[in-house]
Amino acid sequence: MRVLITGITGFVGSHLAEHLLTSGGDVEVFGLVRWRSSTAELQPLQPLLRLVEGDLQDASSLLRALQAARPEVIYHLAASSSVAGSWATPEEILKTNAVGTLHLLEAVRQLDLDATVVLACSAEPYGVVGEGELPIDEDRPLRPVSPYGVSKATVDLFGYQYFHSFRMRTVRLRLFNHCGPRQPERFVVSSLARQIVEVERELRPPRLLVGNLEARRDFIDVRDAARAYRLAGERGTAGAVYNVCTGHGRSIRAVLDELLSLTAAVMDVECDPARLRPAEIPALVGDPTRFFEHVGWRPTIPFRQTLLDTLEYWRRRLFP
Repeated sequence: MRVLITGITGFVGSHLAEHLLTSGGDVEVFGLVRWRSSTAELQPLQPLLRLVEGDLQDASSLLRALQAARPEVIYHLAASSSVAGSWATPEEILKTNAVGTLHLLEAVRQLDLDATVVLACSAEPYGVVGEGELPIDEDRPLRPVSPYGVSKATVDLFGYQYFHSFRMRTVRLRLFNHCGPRQPERFVVSSLARQIVEVERELRPPRLLVGNLEARRDFIDVRDAARAYRLAGERGTAGAVYNVCTGHGRSIRAVLDELLSLTAAVMDVECDPARLRPAEIPALVGDPTRFFEHVGWRPTIPFRQTLLDTLEYWRRRLFP
């Protein structure tokens, strides 16, 4: 099977490439890369990959890349993924996520590719959800409260529109928070883990800077997320949308407490106003029943192992 991953140089994309190449199937993996993209995370895999140059903002380059790869499955992961950062650059995030997705779907349509397109959507567009509405199922209205949420809601709707209008085999995955080794430090779990390691090595004062510790999120390991993408490409129903989550919520405070239990270092915790968002979603906890039943995916990696692996990643990264 020939597959193409957009965003292959990113956090999830590199894990998906690794999973596809080591899961035992007969698969040829192409990766869409921009000329200025760093491929550092792909170095161990590069002999097994075929990288094709293209840019989601350049429709003609996408056509050339898709013609070269002729994929049977496209995993569209490329995106600007920071919720917090989206408040500063709302126009840029809409162009990257929404317009970039439109260019990709148009290229698939124009080439008349017989391909399944798995779209990395998000739980963020569900927005503020009352306690009585939890866990969130896929029929819950989208009510985004951040520019990132608006951009991902647009990706989601484009996926549905291209299925409905052109019978394109789109599968939309609304992933809840995922974390694990190699995650950029701008995300909460990785940020906390890096700060803890810096305190361990006396690179910073014994003080952790945090945002809203009361927010609750449904966390999955990035390696479980990679497996979810593969299974969606193999077994997902065309036109369907699926929550990818555990069904269980954790407060950021609980995550922090568990991380602190994995270190001997002692440190204070201080709220950093710069880490607070203009509109915070108190709780995002999903109902994974549809994905469980249709695709057969279950998360397998214990959350404590995810946190330990994230700490170990930063220990190796900062002190190789």
